[in-house]
Amino acid sequence: MMHAASVPVFSRYLGQLSHIAALAEAHASHEGIDPQQLLQARLAADMLPFAAQVDIAAQFSLRACAPLAGLAVPAFGGFSLSFAALQERVGRSSAFLAGLTPAQMQGSEHRLLSDQVGQATVSLPGRDFLLHYALPNFFFHLGMAYAILRQAGVALGKADFDGFHVYAGGP
Repeated sequence: MMHAASVPVFSRYLGQLSHIAALAEAHASHEGIDPQQLLQARLAADMLPFAAQVDIAAQFSLRACAPLAGLAVPAFGGFSLSFAALQERVGRSSAFLAGLTPAQMQGSEHRLLSDQVGQATVSLPGRDFLLHYALPNFFFHLGMAYAILRQAGVALGKADFDGFHVYAGGP
């Protein structure tokens, strides 16, 4: 149950995250915009920029799934400074998830899991950790990345966010 509720969800949306990052890079190239302008774009001055939102979303997939599988969270390093680095980061997270099995997560719904959240520590049973903490945080950062790009003029739509929707005429 925990594998089915985590790995396929994170994997699918890491793919969508990679897709929107590729669209942003193509937009910068097509419009003659310095890529750093998009990578460092923010919704508000006190919010993290696009590149950090992508990095943190990718990291949340690891911060959720590694503990559920009884593994240490892989080292993540600093924030990405290029579109290539973002794609590499998302790819590494996807590859890690692809190596996880349902057997590794067996019984994790009841195991107490902890994570550092800013200045606090959250400790929850695995099921609550995934459903009430990790998935919402992953989707928050994915949503912020999407919103930053929309605000910056990148032609994205709901279909780019989830890969399910189809609309005539673009975003």
